Amino acid sequence: MAFILLLAALLLALFLHLLTKKHRRSTYTLPPGDLGIPVVGQTFSLLNSLRSNTDDQWFRTRINKYGPVSKMSVLGSPTVLLAGPAANRFIFTNNSLALTQTRALRALLGRSILTLNGDELKQVRSAVQEYLRPEMVRRYVGKMDEEVRRQIKLNWVGRDTVTVFPMARRLTLGVICSIVFGQEAAAMVEAHADDFQMLGDAILSFPVNIPFTRFGKGMKASAKIRKSITRIAQKREGSLLEEGRAASSTDFFTYMLILGSQGAHSLTLEDIVDNAMGIIIGAHGTTSALITFMIRHLANEPDVLDKITQEQDEIAYNKGTEDVLTWEDVSRMKYTWKAAMETLRTVPPVFGSFRTATKDIEYQGYHIPKGWKVFAAQSITHLDSKFFNEPTKFDPSRFEKRSSIPPYSFLPFGGGSRMCPGTEFSRVETLVVMHYLVTQFRWRLCFKDETYTKDPKPTPVFGLPVELELRRPPATADA
Repeated sequence: MAFILLLAALLLALFLHLLTKKHRRSTYTLPPGDLGIPVVGQTFSLLNSLRSNTDDQWFRTRINKYGPVSKMSVLGSPTVLLAGPAANRFIFTNNSLALTQTRALRALLGRSILTLNGDELKQVRSAVQEYLRPEMVRRYVGKMDEEVRRQIKLNWVGRDTVTVFPMARRLTLGVICSIVFGQEAAAMVEAHADDFQMLGDAILSFPVNIPFTRFGKGMKASAKIRKSITRIAQKREGSLLEEGRAASSTDFFTYMLILGSQGAHSLTLEDIVDNAMGIIIGAHGTTSALITFMIRHLANEPDVLDKITQEQDEIAYNKGTEDVLTWEDVSRMKYTWKAAMETLRTVPPVFGSFRTATKDIEYQGYHIPKGWKVFAAQSITHLDSKFFNEPTKFDPSRFEKRSSIPPYSFLPFGGGSRMCPGTEFSRVETLVVMHYLVTQFRWRLCFKDETYTKDPKPTPVFGLPVELELRRPPATADA
């Protein structure tokens, strides 16, 4: 009898909970729009617009129809699309919106900075930020320089044509691996370059683990990479235990293990492995896209290329032929970085980001229920004439006075406290690469009107093949 009464009480409590929840939802003022077909929603429509490079028109059509706040359904979740600087600020400063990644990314990368939320994310982010802070990046400039020169000599010098995008991916993978793995970097790149590409390509895929699908290939690649990285991490851990001292190496594993021994974090060895994978995927995918499209723009903008060349030749003149670039050299590449920022504005490497409401929240009179996703796309403000005059024009001079750009309208690396921790690393890496490309080569596009897709990173349909011409090196001060 007692069991029956308890069961009845539980059923009544469940009924009242559902009734209250239904009543609460009925009082919501949800944004305009529609959720489309159950589960599917607008997923395929959005993905098709990305692959045909018409996503900006896709977003603006919705904004013109429903306004800057609208509901839709993407990847099986009810989602609110927000548009404009005020919306960007709301997203990047609201603690009730947690960064959300796809189930595919969580399966592929485990407990990394790209997949965690809440207190766990704060701990991991704090530890990773220590490794990527500007003071540490200064120590990496020489390593970046050596790896960039090695790869340019290996894959660019002596060739009449180069397909830029795969070469840029290979180059940036080599750079980040040289920092993360140290002496094992070359072996990792040689063994897993294709695996890292498959892993990156699987991030925005349906998480159905079937062989020969994009996700299936990504999971297989993830397992292979994780196995190799785990061996390196265990080797570092063993070395530290045997030597009983704080190693001076700046490789990621040694650094993170030392931080852990000092009580700076409580990450397990498996967590450190996951975050090494996250850093590599996050770093080389976005930076390779930036370098690729910067080369594309400079081929069509001779005046901009001339200004960059003048800046880089002056830096080359003031150092010896074999001298590596220094932090001071990189700090002088101001116009080159303005051109890079204009590239990021016109072709953002990341098309947008998802957040999940951790509680019921309100924005501009509309309710966003707990558990709903919130989505913002960079191009909505990057290509809006209200914030950037002649937005389709490539004009680095618009960044000469950053104060003239409205806050939260230019967000290639996120905003506020949620800025990408690898921003400074990406900046320095890009500038080192462009220094050696500009001072050594001139290039012409093989397909001047080559288009590109976003799947998920912007990718030239032919990989951006260029005709290369070796440029006479600039004189140096000691010549």
